[in-house]
Amino acid sequence: MRTALAVLILAAAVRSIAAEPSVWTPKAWADENTVELRTTDPGAEPYWFPVWLVTVDDQLYVRLGSRAAGRFDRNVTKPIIGVRIAGKTFERIRGVEAPDMVDKVQAAMADKYWTQADFVVRRISHPYTLRLVPEEGGS
Repeated sequence: MRTALAVLILAAAVRSIAAEPSVWTPKAWADENTVELRTTDPGAEPYWFPVWLVTVDDQLYVRLGSRAAGRFDRNVTKPIIGVRIAGKTFERIRGVEAPDMVDKVQAAMADKYWTQADFVVRRISHPYTLRLVPEEGGS
């Protein structure tokens, strides 16, 4: 009897934890190296790809190079994308163009990733600087 009760309590706890939505906390991800974005080309399966990230003023930003920008432009749910970061998945995140933040985000990327690829951060074209913002009910 006790074993059955313990199993029921454990099952309820696991179900409760699994159902708990992920919380969008950019400040907590400042030390993460990459975030994965999901886009879907017309008639294709969803595609996940990693990009570097920075947090500026408690907001999460990414810069997209030409290939990633093309995927974002062709995305059938643009500007809504999927995001995976720090073991959490968010189904509905809005990629908001942030032209006013280009210089600030580029500087933050150069500071954060200076050992990995200074050339990539400073010299290669990045058509989009995006602020990632969760949609209501998007976790």
